[in-house]
Amino acid sequence: MSRLKHSEHRLAWLLCAPAVIAMLLVTAWPMLYAFWLSLFRYDLRFPDKYEFIGIDNYLSVLGSEAWWQALSNTLVITVASVSVELVLGFVFALIMHHALIGRRLVRTSLLIPYGIITVVAAMAWRFAFDPTTGFVNALSGMQGAWLAERWSAFFVIIQTEIWKTTPFMALLLLAGLTLVPVDLIRAARVDGANAVQRFFRITLPLMRPVIMVALLFRTLDAFRIFDTVFVQTRGAQGTESVSITGYNALITRLNLGLGSAVSVLIFLCVIIIAIIYIKGFAIDLSRREHS
Repeated sequence: MSRLKHSEHRLAWLLCAPAVIAMLLVTAWPMLYAFWLSLFRYDLRFPDKYEFIGIDNYLSVLGSEAWWQALSNTLVITVASVSVELVLGFVFALIMHHALIGRRLVRTSLLIPYGIITVVAAMAWRFAFDPTTGFVNALSGMQGAWLAERWSAFFVIIQTEIWKTTPFMALLLLAGLTLVPVDLIRAARVDGANAVQRFFRITLPLMRPVIMVALLFRTLDAFRIFDTVFVQTRGAQGTESVSITGYNALITRLNLGLGSAVSVLIFLCVIIIAIIYIKGFAIDLSRREHS
């Protein structure tokens, strides 16, 4: 029996080996190479000054006010957009789940924004809020230049993210709703629980693992925001995100060492966010199991 298990484990590893090797080549190798570059003074404008400097690039980034400003901007966009997307995603998921007439049409209509390329969506919202050619000012009677002020630019960026990726959140939550036992909901209805009680006492607790996955995916994606900010403001008006900071260092200033340090720091932030989510939900689930 033990030999059979050992052979099965060995076969499983052999079958997974090509995918694991491909993932290592695609993800691990670039990150290791970026970490290696981050330890050098490597500016393509001054190739003769290439030298090993250790963690000086990291100290330069962490000691820069621009990095901390970009990090705070990124956190504002991430928290605001993901919070609203979670609420709207639940609303749309419930609509799609309980739709009796035209269910396919409802689902298709709600998922259309997610199928649009991010750059196209960002440009569409940029033109919509343009003070001369956009329709937002015309409909609202306002005359402001939305993308010329910091907080109004944040509003446009966040609105774009919400419109674009709420369908993704709704799709994941819809999958979670289908896993909630119908018999349990019917039993709660027979016991006199209203819709709100059934949602918060039964549906929501059973969907916690799905909510964790949805929040984790969207938070990591939102933290790496680049396209929307680049298309709409290019980081102007104090809206620069950490990805824009890395882009400016790597592409604009051709400083591979400093840009690689920014990339590694972004990777570390992503890992920290993932650990916080996984540990936080694991602690919450264990508490509920013991109670």
